[in-house]
Order: sequence, then structure tokens, then C-alpha cells
Amino acid sequence: MPTGTNANARPESFTVPTLIKGRPTELHGLRVNGQAYQISRGIVKTARLLEEWYEDVERPDEIIDAMRRERVADILTFVQRWPDVSPRYPFYREFEQWAVLPITTYDAWWNNDISGRTRGMLRKSQKSLDLRVVEWTDEFVNGITAIFNETPIRQGRPFWHYGKSAEVVREQFSRYLHRETLIGAYVGDQLVGFIMLAHAGRFALTGQILSLISHRDKSTNNALIAKAVEVCAERGFPALIYLHWGTGAFSEFKRRCGFQRTEVPRYYVPLTFTGRCALASRLHDGYRSLVPVSLQERVKDLRRAWYERGQA
Repeated sequence: MPTGTNANARPESFTVPTLIKGRPTELHGLRVNGQAYQISRGIVKTARLLEEWYEDVERPDEIIDAMRRERVADILTFVQRWPDVSPRYPFYREFEQWAVLPITTYDAWWNNDISGRTRGMLRKSQKSLDLRVVEWTDEFVNGITAIFNETPIRQGRPFWHYGKSAEVVREQFSRYLHRETLIGAYVGDQLVGFIMLAHAGRFALTGQILSLISHRDKSTNNALIAKAVEVCAERGFPALIYLHWGTGAFSEFKRRCGFQRTEVPRYYVPLTFTGRCALASRLHDGYRSLVPVSLQERVKDLRRAWYERGQA
């Protein structure tokens, strides 16, 4: 997004197509000082950068003043992106946990950041997988469509992209190719896994990363991360970020691949009376934030068991 625009320019409303839980929808938002902010729906409306993984809030005081004048949202939230993790704004803040893998060289990652067990898994996978940077071709689109349609259930819940045609996949996943490197894992001519590695300026970011369950014995996702580290080292990215840290087996996978749980500050600024009440009531991040993590994990386990029973 462009910066350095006229601070007195009137904000402009916009809509933009996107995917939410795999379904096409439109996000509504406001463009302020050249930056696009999406506005959530619901009783408490929250504004945040449309692409907050990829850019920083420019001049937050001006953004706050503009949004208070426009009265389009109740709360503005923004994050300080890695590596700028020392809080430097006076607003109310909480800390998100990001999965960050600092990178110097591939050899340093191989020798220092992963365990002997992980190295053993990767050596085994390298004997059966061909990992390479690929182009967005019909063959690649057909390959990822086949991966999407392997099973309707992934990670214990209905998979968002199951049942989509190659035409739909091509349309929905080609929007951000200008900032992505595509990595494929192959067995012969068959695509068995892929990662869309996004360029976020000061770091690289995992987008989609998925592999065939029928080839899980090859540690395909581990091999894809290894190839992503190699690409990042070659292109000078100082870190690879795998979104939020998460819990359970997902966080354990990240840890074994060398990622570190890293806290980054997220700020919440009330813009209206409703926003102040939501912040005071700890409802600024939705009702889910009030549920203990242990209970959330228990619900996930029950949900997973329910879907696995349905597939049996």
C-alpha cells in the first residue's frame, strides 16, 4: 500500500473479494492515508489492516483520529510485526504468539535449530521426494486440486477447500502470486505436497502448506519447510514465520522444525463508547477469548473424535 499520502485526505470506503473459511466473500473497509483497513461485522466492529502480516500501521495517531471522525468502527487493533517486538506505543496491548524461525544459512538451521530425530526424518524424505520451486501452471493447479480433494476432513474438522474444481482453485489462489514463491514436493510426476511461500518484506511467511495424507510416511510437510528455509536463506530473508504458534500437535510440529514461540505486541484502541465498554469487559477479541485454552482444546478433541467416527 502507498504511504506518505495527504493526512487530511478524506478516507474512502471499499470492498474487496476474499476467502473466509474457504468461501468467497467480500470484506468491507476504509482506506486511510493510503492504507486499507478491514472492518469486521457484528455488535462490536473492529478495524485492522487488511494485510497486517505484510505492512505496518503508518502514523497510528492519524489513523485513530480519522476513524473516530468516520465512526465506522468501535476498536482499532494493530500489531508490531517482527522483529520490532519491543512495545513502543502507549495504547492498551496484549501479546500474540508468533511462530518465528530466524534464518542465517541453511546449514546453520540444519545443524543447530532442529533435532537429530528431525534430521533423520528429512534424510529419509529426501530419498523419496523431489522438492523444487515451481511455476503456476495447469499441471500445478491440478495437483493442488487433487490434494484438496483427497479427504473432506483435515485436522479434525471439515476441510474448507474440499470439493473445489481446478477452475475455482485457479481463480481463488492466483490473486497473490506476485508476492509468492511456489514450492512443490513430488513423487515421480505426482505432486504430493506444496507450500505457497509469501514475501512479507522483512520476513517470509507460510501461506498454504498441505500434503497428501496417503504420503504422510514421507514427512512431506517437514521436507517442504526444509526447502522453504533453503529458499529463504538463498534470497536473504532473515526469518520464516509460520503464522501463530497454536497449540497441541501443530505447535509441536513447528517446534521440531526449529520455529520459536515469539511474543509480539498487539494494540487495541477504543474509538467509541461501545469500544470502550467492550475493552473494559474483555470482549474486544470476541467471546471465544473468554474460554480457557484447556476447554478449547477439549472441545477440539471431541470434535475430532466426532468427525473421525463419521468417516469410519
